[in-house]
Amino acid sequence: MNLCAFIDLKEMVMNTGFAHLQWQMVVMWVVVAVLLYLAIVRGFEPLLLVPISLGALISNLPVQEYILNAPVGSQPGGLFWYLKQGLDLGIYPPLIFMGVGAMIDFGPLIANPRTLLLGGAAQFGIFATFVCAPLLGFDMMESASIGIIGGADGPTSIFVTTKLAPHLLGPIAVAAYSYMALVPLIQPPIMKALTSQSERKIKMKTLRKVSQFEKVVFAAVVMVFCILVVPDATALIAMLFVGNLFRESKVTERLTKAASNEIINIVTIFLGLCVGLKMGGFHEVVVKGVAHREHHFLNPQTLGILLLGVIAFCVATASGVLMAKLMNLFSKNKINPLIGSAGVSAVPMAARVSHDVGMKSDPTNFLLMHAMGPNVAGVIGSALAAGYFLSLLN
Repeated sequence: MNLCAFIDLKEMVMNTGFAHLQWQMVVMWVVVAVLLYLAIVRGFEPLLLVPISLGALISNLPVQEYILNAPVGSQPGGLFWYLKQGLDLGIYPPLIFMGVGAMIDFGPLIANPRTLLLGGAAQFGIFATFVCAPLLGFDMMESASIGIIGGADGPTSIFVTTKLAPHLLGPIAVAAYSYMALVPLIQPPIMKALTSQSERKIKMKTLRKVSQFEKVVFAAVVMVFCILVVPDATALIAMLFVGNLFRESKVTERLTKAASNEIINIVTIFLGLCVGLKMGGFHEVVVKGVAHREHHFLNPQTLGILLLGVIAFCVATASGVLMAKLMNLFSKNKINPLIGSAGVSAVPMAARVSHDVGMKSDPTNFLLMHAMGPNVAGVIGSALAAGYFLSLLN
């Protein structure tokens, strides 16, 4: 009787998730705790890091067959399998772009078109990393996906990675959003190292007022031009300017509010959870003819991606600042080099960092609106870089 009871107890335990826990899963719980700490305690991109962390926690529980199973015959799939289709099919990032477009103002860029060059220069971080990543053993498609991290644009990084290197989506997404969140920590030391005190005090002329007509024409013309130049970026570019035209038309207030609030918030929840789900599970790799299981996130590739990601971001920041300094050699109306760092796509965080660093040198120097020019240019630039990689490699 006692033996039978023992056998029943053992069988009951074997049927629980505790019997299938692995050390990699426990390590990932620690990673999840760190991400939640950064999001909740430090306030780094909580709207993204919280759902990503929760998705990662779920994916590192021994319940994969209950939540991620695909439909078989007449048997429906799991909830998260259906949600992941929006990620795997590249639906969520363009929807995020529509919300971003509905929130941003291209007026500062239109008022000072030369700041477009600063947004373009910041994309050098993307291409420099694309060239360097193969040195760490990544192939061309993986290198392109990692390089996009330099644009500090999470949705674009996800969009490219799902098409070129879906097996790296977890670490690339975490790196992209983590570095976006760490903009206030990463950028200021680089900005100060590359500029003098007098350069940080440069005051720029007040921007002229841009009319509604100019903004509408700009959005329509730039959308058509960018799509014709890089057709593979159509989904991102089109949705960005669809959202912006909602905003600038002034006659679709309900659509603008929906795009910039309800839609982007809902999609952000699903996107974050699904990215987190990519940070769990195992796959089989063959090393020297011997097959073994490797965790999707806990492997040497992830360390390489995190290293290359921060290099890409630092190079992008430095490139924008150095471009502004170069432009000042040939310009009477000087540009404060600090706004060059806002050429990365972290809107509006990068612009705020440029403003804050400038204020520390001169409390009367207001750079926020000037920095928004290269900041929104960086959004377009990273989308075009993504389209270029897709047309080149896909």
